[in-house]
Amino acid sequence: METPDDQLAAFAARYAPEIAERGLAAIARLRQRMPGAHRLVYDNYNALAVGFAHGDRAKDAFVSIAFYPRWVTLFFLYGSGLDDPAGVLKGQGARVRHVVLNSVEDLERPEIVALLDQALERQSPAPEGEGPLVIKSISPKQRARRP
Repeated sequence: METPDDQLAAFAARYAPEIAERGLAAIARLRQRMPGAHRLVYDNYNALAVGFAHGDRAKDAFVSIAFYPRWVTLFFLYGSGLDDPAGVLKGQGARVRHVVLNSVEDLERPEIVALLDQALERQSPAPEGEGPLVIKSISPKQRARRP
């Protein structure tokens, strides 16, 4: 029987190698920063998304990494309320904002670190210990994962 880690690796392997590597590295970096967070995996029609949450429900997620055929995106699920003096957040929705990650090192840019700090400050304290990886859904129909 496949473990959730095996499943996530298999989902990522359907993308171009550079996208898979960047997305998995971004998840690992966020995992280091938030070890108690649950990682909620949604292999959806349009993208593979991994939400970081302080619970096991989608509504508990506050940031996520999404794999697309040509890029990897960091989503701030309550990004419209974040202070963004550098203007790095994109999107016009009522709540969600995003940043396309050109490399995993983008997660270390001071303006993105500041946004992550704000997102974390607005959450309830993370659970103690290591948060689980949970496969929440796998869409039976999916767009092509490679350009």
